[in-house]
Amino acid sequence: MSRYRGPRFKKIRRLGALPGLTNKRPRAGSDLRNQPRPGKRSQYRIRLEEKQKLRFHYGITERQLLKYVRIARKAKGSTGQVLLQLLEMRLDNILFRLGMSPTIPGARQLVNHRHILVNGRIIDIPSYRCKPQDTIMARDEQKSRALIQNYLDSSPREELPKHLTLHPFPYKGLVNQIIDSKWVGLKINELLVVEYYSRQT
Repeated sequence: MSRYRGPRFKKIRRLGALPGLTNKRPRAGSDLRNQPRPGKRSQYRIRLEEKQKLRFHYGITERQLLKYVRIARKAKGSTGQVLLQLLEMRLDNILFRLGMSPTIPGARQLVNHRHILVNGRIIDIPSYRCKPQDTIMARDEQKSRALIQNYLDSSPREELPKHLTLHPFPYKGLVNQIIDSKWVGLKINELLVVEYYSRQT
């Protein structure tokens, strides 16, 4: 299944807030036809919707998410917690959490267009897994710095998660540590996602 490129409001009306997908909010009462029908939801639907939240928030494909689940299963610790750590430590998500991009798709575009350096090297892979002590910054070019500056100026200042530090000049972020689960940028029940995939395989 390919990455979602359709209407974003349609997804947040059905699944709730997805800050990584869009920072906009639909008007109250708009397009009520797309609201889910009232009634008891099946356990399968509940697990499916949690999985979809994760996929659309981080902007990944079904195949990518399944790959992360398999990696998390083989790692030590809670599969759900490891899964969230893997997703949160992606370069595109780190840029989003630092405020260098308003959304994860926007951060992915910055990376794809080679505007970002990690430890002094150009990285053009949005799924690059960041590690503690990695430094992330804009390339030393006017266009790259102007893009980052525009995002930082236009986005509201929110408290950074404890695993990140931002130095506005020269637009540099630092990964302090692996993220703790309480600082994950999405309200999600990751155990339901793990259960969804355990029943699919």
